[in-house]
This record gives sequence, structure tokens and C-alpha cells, in this order.
Amino acid sequence: MRFRATIRKGEGGSVSDETRVVEAESRFAVYELVQKEGGRVVAIKEASRGLRMPAWLNVSIGTGVKRIEIVRMAKNLSAMLSAGLSLARALSVIERQAGNKRLKTVVKGLSESIRKGSAFHEALGAYPHIFPPVFIAMVQAGEESGSLAESLRIVALQMERSEELKRKIRGAMIYPSIVVTAIVIVGILMLIFVVPTLTATFTQLHVPLPLATQIIVALSNFMVAYALYVLFGLAFLLVAGIAFFRSRLGGRLVIAVSLRLPVIGELVRETYSARASRTLSSLLASGVPVLDALVIAKEVVHAEAFARVITEAEDDVRKGEPLSAPFARATRLYPVLMSDMLAVGEETGKVAEMLQQIAEFYEGDVSEKTKDLSTIIEPVLMLFIGAVVGVFAVSMIGPIYSLSSAF
Repeated sequence: MRFRATIRKGEGGSVSDETRVVEAESRFAVYELVQKEGGRVVAIKEASRGLRMPAWLNVSIGTGVKRIEIVRMAKNLSAMLSAGLSLARALSVIERQAGNKRLKTVVKGLSESIRKGSAFHEALGAYPHIFPPVFIAMVQAGEESGSLAESLRIVALQMERSEELKRKIRGAMIYPSIVVTAIVIVGILMLIFVVPTLTATFTQLHVPLPLATQIIVALSNFMVAYALYVLFGLAFLLVAGIAFFRSRLGGRLVIAVSLRLPVIGELVRETYSARASRTLSSLLASGVPVLDALVIAKEVVHAEAFARVITEAEDDVRKGEPLSAPFARATRLYPVLMSDMLAVGEETGKVAEMLQQIAEFYEGDVSEKTKDLSTIIEPVLMLFIGAVVGVFAVSMIGPIYSLSSAF
């Protein structure tokens, strides 16, 4: 496979970065190759073979395999390996059990690679869009230490907790999304079908219209005259909006705005702290070296602002400085508790255990805050709905009352 890697070489004042395409079986193989050359990977992504989107609009697409299916696969493999089955036989069982055709094809490819003599992590590296870097790295650490079943159990737990956190946050957003969508749909239907009837009445009776009513009438006339274009325009805006917010630039904007919101900002900070802590804890507990764990955690965290702190941590660790130092400097992103507990873990020699405690604490806190978020959002939505309905009612019913008083 081809990867585009930004490689940093040198120390002190003679540091230089270069970006080049590297041929390797997996991302982890790129890290090893660059380290042997005396450099280190600052950023890495798969090199595309055809037309490429601009870097600022790097939109991800689906893989055909759900993350929960990967978690289930890791759990089943761990159980079967612990029971004494060989890896090849365990994979054949997974292949027969898989209901997803895409996953069945992937597992079949893994089995063929294993039968040809490839290591399991090398076989996984052929599917970087399906198996995340943390999964591949922990499998490699498990193979090297002879504890593959335990590594698979740990990575399954890590991914399961991460997915559970995502589901809870999405769940908190479902209700407001449905309400806002319903308001938009009802508003469009009223502008197309209800307002023109009232407008005809006002025109026939020569009723003077206030500014708010004139704006609504003009918007209604435009939507009636160009209904098809409006529908296509709304569909385009919806698709473009989703693509933008899933892009790199959109992600930066969402994080920057979210961090400045009263309740959402704290929720975002704790969510990314939990993700970084859980990933680092799982990797270090499986025997992955600290520097490699930081590189992989940076990819898992993904959000550029939070990943930049992990990059600083990587630089500090290379210089022999504490891992907790960059997190202590970035309290705007990572809460103070994380750097303090990490410092304690370094002093006691239990960094992985302390990171696990940090992850569990913030995962529980985020879970509780998402429940509270629903109770906060409901009154805000009620006020929003009341304001929309009030503006529409005053704008359209006001002229009717003035007409009645004239009679």
C-alpha cells in the first residue's frame, strides 16, 4: 500500500520535515521503517490513486463494516484463542458466522494471508479503512508478547467504550434534530400552501402590511414560483452541509465553536480526554512503546486541536520530559484533572492504570452530562418554537385583526 507521510529528522535547531510517499503493508510498518532511518512520522495518510479532494475538504466515506462488528469480531477471536483454537481456525469460524458480506470477504482475505505465512497484524494492515491503527498496533504487540487473546480483549473493550460514548452523544442530539427538522418542514409547507391564501385575501382587501408580513409574503411568493428549485437547493445545502462538517475544515470549525459554548464545551473536552486516555491506556497495557502509542492515539483522537497536544507530548517524551507536561500546558483543551492524575501515574510507575481511571471517570461524567443535556435542550427548543410560531402568528394574523377593527 502507498502512504503519504510527513517525516521529521534531526534534533535541536537542525530539525527538517519532508513529505514523501512510502510503500508499506500498513501504517505501523511505515512507523518502523522511518524509525530505522533515524526519523519519526509527524503525519500519515493513505495516498490516493486517483483524483484527490483538497486537503482542507478531506471527507471520509463508509467502509461497509460497522465498528460494532469489529468489536464483536475481536471479542469472539479473543474467546476462541483463549479456549485453545488456532488463529486460522478461529478466523474460519468468524467467516462462517459473519452476516455482513463485506466483513465475510475481509475475514476470508485475512485467513488467506495467515495461511500464506503473514503475521496477523500484517494481514490486518491490508485493510486500514476497516481496522483502525489502534487495533493493528495492539494485535502486533499481542503477537510479539505471546498474549494475542488478551490484546484482542483489551482492544475490544477500548473500541466498545468509545462506541458507547459516541452513541450516548448522538442519542442526546436526536431529539433536537427531529424537532428542528419538523419545524423546517412545517414552515416550508405553510409558506407554500397557507400563506398564499392569506396573501390573496390581503391583496383583494388592500390591507396595509407591516414589514415582517411583507418579508414572509415575499418569501412565500418566491418559494411558490420556484418550488422545484427551492427543493433542489435545500437538498444540495443538506448534502453540502453534511460533507462540510465531515471534512477537515468543517471539523475544525465545529470544535472551535463547541469549545466556546457553556455546557457543550466541557462535554467536548471530557469526550476527547476520555478517548485519548482510553487509547493510550489500552496501548500501553498491551506493551506498545510510549512513542508509538502517542502516534496512534493522535490518529484516534483525530480532532486537530486535541491531536496537536499529543504531538507536543511525543516531542517532550523524546526529549526525556514528563508525558503530563504538555497536557498541563493545554488546560483549555484537556481538563486539569487529566494532567494531575497522569503526573501521579508517572511518579508511581502506573501510567497505564492511571490513564484507565481517567478514561473511566470522564466516560461516566460524559454519560451523566448527556442525560442532563437533554433536560437543558428541551426548554431552549420550546423557546425557539415559541419564537418562530409567535413571529409567524403576529405577522400573518396581525393584518387580519386590523382588518376586523376597520370593519
